[in-house]
Amino acid sequence: MAESVSSAAKTAKEEELADLIQRFMASLAELSERLPFTVDRQKLRSITTLAAFAIALVFAWKLLRAPTDQQRRQRRRHGSNGLPNARAPVPSSELCSSSADSRVQDVVDEFFQPVKLTLEQVVRHKLSEGRKVTCRLLGVILEETTPEELQGHATVKSSVLEVLLEITKFCDVYLMERILDDESGEKVLSALNDAGVFTTNGLVRDKVLFCSTENGRISFVRQLEPDWHIDTNPEIIHQLARFIKYELHVTPNRPERTASNVFSSESLEQFFGDPVRR
Repeated sequence: MAESVSSAAKTAKEEELADLIQRFMASLAELSERLPFTVDRQKLRSITTLAAFAIALVFAWKLLRAPTDQQRRQRRRHGSNGLPNARAPVPSSELCSSSADSRVQDVVDEFFQPVKLTLEQVVRHKLSEGRKVTCRLLGVILEETTPEELQGHATVKSSVLEVLLEITKFCDVYLMERILDDESGEKVLSALNDAGVFTTNGLVRDKVLFCSTENGRISFVRQLEPDWHIDTNPEIIHQLARFIKYELHVTPNRPERTASNVFSSESLEQFFGDPVRR
């Protein structure tokens, strides 16, 4: 009976280990799908196998450290001084084993905690160390979504400002938009200046480009050859997918992924909001 209980306990621990390894491998696979670059599946499997083996070693040590039921019974009999009803003191070795098990579990729990990154680290991670970025203004940097609105006013989204300034710290950034008249362009430049975009060492006024057609924006991007292009127009995203290394489609919807180098997000700031969950 005692042996069957001991065997059942070991089986439960083995199942716990197998389940933990499966969850770990599934987490790595899910994370690889969200990275803004292609991951070598063969290398990922090798890394996953190595990590799973390390966890297996930890749990094997944990199993070996745990005293058997027979050892526990012997210690209890030894501590009772022959009195069957006496309450045996807990051996110090069992306390040490319990403490060690607790420490191992703490290490495993800590291992699965999400890593907290700074905004700079998140931006670098998401952009895959890209050094040149082109970005549409309407609907991404500005609150306005149509050229007609720019004839009346231009407003920089406060929520995107921190991310934009972080990108300009290590990327060559070009902002561009289709406008209907020169006055609209002046309103955009004034809004960017008031928001403090030009006060850093990154973006300058000469890198804010205007055109009169959507094809003009495509031409700008093709000439600049950026590592990333950010846009709200699905047609432009589709046309440029063959030529640009990575693209971000800013859209309130969740379109099907049409190409491996095209990502989507509801906003620029949301794309950089949480690297673990995207």
